[in-house]
Parts: sequence; C-alpha cells; structure tokens
Amino acid sequence: MTILPVTIAIVGAGPAGLMAAEVLAEAGLAVTVFDHMRSPARKLLLAGRGGLNLTHAEELPAFIGRYGAAAARLGPVIEAFPPSALRAWCEGLGQPTFVGTSGRVFPVGLKASPLLRAWLRRLDGLGVRFALRRRWTGWDEAGRLTVTTPDGVAEAFAADATLLALGGASWPRLGSDGGWVDILAGRGIAVTPLRPANCGFVVPWSAHFANRFAGQPLKPVTLSFGGVSLQGEAMITARGLEGGPVYALSAALRDTIAQAGEATLGLDLRPGLSHDQLALRLAAPRGSQSLSTFLRKAGGVSPVAIALLREAGITDPSAASIKALPLRLTAPSPIERAISSAGGVAFGAIDDGFMLRARPGVFVAGEMLDWEAPTGGYLLEGCFGTAVAAAKGVLAWLDRGR
Repeated sequence: MTILPVTIAIVGAGPAGLMAAEVLAEAGLAVTVFDHMRSPARKLLLAGRGGLNLTHAEELPAFIGRYGAAAARLGPVIEAFPPSALRAWCEGLGQPTFVGTSGRVFPVGLKASPLLRAWLRRLDGLGVRFALRRRWTGWDEAGRLTVTTPDGVAEAFAADATLLALGGASWPRLGSDGGWVDILAGRGIAVTPLRPANCGFVVPWSAHFANRFAGQPLKPVTLSFGGVSLQGEAMITARGLEGGPVYALSAALRDTIAQAGEATLGLDLRPGLSHDQLALRLAAPRGSQSLSTFLRKAGGVSPVAIALLREAGITDPSAASIKALPLRLTAPSPIERAISSAGGVAFGAIDDGFMLRARPGVFVAGEMLDWEAPTGGYLLEGCFGTAVAAAKGVLAWLDRGR
C-alpha cells in the first residue's frame, strides 16, 4: 500500500466538494479532491442541460421553509450563504445570473460547462489537486484515508482533516452511487436509508394505455395530494407519471406509499374551468358527435385526458370526474431515475461544525446529509451552503488544535 501525505482530503468532486475545496484553499490549506469518476462535477453538467437552475430568488423565510423537516438545521446555513452570495460567487467567475419568470436563478449562458471551466481554473490557481479515478474505501487501522485505483492498487493518505461530499444515490452513472452508506454505517454512524426524491411514480397502466400514450404530456393539469394542489405539466411514461408537479409532491406521496402501500393522487384534467363552468358546457346537446369529440370540443378536454378517464373505467365522464380523477400510485420510481435522494447521514451524527461525532476530523456536506428539497434551485443551494458550513467547521477545528 502506498502512503501519501495530504493536508486536507475532500472525497467527492461534485458541487459540495468543489465549494468546500475553494473555501479551504483560500484559507491557505493544501487540498486534494478525490473522486472515482474521470472528471469532476458530472451531475452538475447534466443539470446544465436544463439551463442550470442554481438557486431561487424568493424571500429567505419561504426559501428556508422548502427544506421541510431539515429547515431548522439548514436555516442558519442558508442565511450564512444565501442565494445572493451564490449569485455573487457566480459573478466572480465571470458567469452573471438572471432571475426567470418563476423566480428561479440561472446563469446568463444557461449552461454549466462555462461555469465549471472557470471554477476549475480558479481551483487550479489556488493549488487544489485532484486525484481522480480513486474510489474511497474508508480508513485503515492507523486512521488514514484509503482509496483504490482502477487497477486495484490500494492507497492510503494521512490527512489532517477529511471532508466527505459523496452525494446521494440518484443518477449513479454520474458518480453518486451511495456506496458510502455501508462504510459509514459499519462504523456505527447513523445513516437514514436513502430514498428517491423529486421522482416519478409507478401507475399500473393497462398495456394498451402504456403502449399508446407513453411519452405524451398531460397539460395543463392540477395535481392534488395531502391538501396541496399544484398546476403544471405531467408526463405519461410506460410505467407511470412524471413531471414538475409530481416531483413537488413526491416526498408526501413516497412516504404515504411506504406506510400504506399506495397513494391516491387527485387530477384536475381541466384546471382552466370551474366545476360549474365545465358542467354547463357538458350539459349542451352532443348531437351526432362521438363522446371523445364532444369532450374535446365542448369541454376542452385533451385526447390524453380522455384516454386517462377511460383507463380509470369512466365511460361517461362528468364534470366531477374530470375535475377530480383519482389515480392510484403504487411505488416511487427507482432511486436511479430520481432527480435527487432523501436520507443520508443523520444530523444527530454531526456537531454544529458538520463534523462526525464518532469520527473527529471527518466532516460531511451536501446531499450525503439527511435533507431533501424540491427542484427550483433549492438542491444546489443546499449543497453549496452545507459545503461552506462544513469547510468553516474544518477551519475552526484546526484552529482549536484538533
């Protein structure tokens, strides 16, 4: 085994790992970033295909509330590195941002690659080293960080402090495969099981419906569950339902399915009309029109929505059935297809500086921690914010003389 000296080891070259590396390198520390992929920030580049939604411009109290059960713990973190600070950081990299009509914040170029290139140049200038294609395997008996190379060579690194930023378990082909869970759990560190978040759901479609309508959008539609209603666009898939409003309701739907075995999602297939307005239109004489033609022309019901009503066994749709169609969901989509993941290192397992209580000198940041948030910029903001907080925790711990 090769043993090499490292001042600060960061495991994970995603947004959280890179941000922590920047904070620590700017403080004058020698930083090495380990990752088992060939290049850094693969998932960030994927997010950039959709414009790279970095954060959100809503007021901070509402913003923090998006983190649900973790809001109390993440509130101070976001306040210390708010969306305005993230936007200023982007500006410093030569990547100005703008606020979209929905309040979401994007780089003006709407791409991740220019930002990442500028970021890596900055890290290079700060002396940050990268040890890529190195898979983290834990620690040896002497407490040294251990990794393996692609050809199976074991290496150990004697670091003054280690910061883990290995991500969750969504999109594993891009690097975050959740392989760290067993390593930490085996060391007695409390880890909540990883679960899909911001995900689609399985619906037991008939073969005919799945074959005919997979890939078709359902728009506009209002989805309701647990007293929350959201309007947007959903997508029929071969196995179920996906889309923005589905993702936004996914935490409640997922948890209900875990407890009850299924969840019933309410669909308003004609959100532009009230119940009474739609009922009045449907009361008009149909004449020689087929039912589908009548629903489409008189009620403005889309062909996909009409097929969905038939799939539910409704042969003579009323305003009530169109405005409140129940849809049975039986399972969340696999975590590999989710946008993000819930679960991770429990907040009770770390101190205020994001250091593992059971492993002094080891800090945790990003999606590894047990929090989740909806899409809209909250995920990246949480990763960046916890990275800054954990890096400051490293500095404080080193200043205290360990």
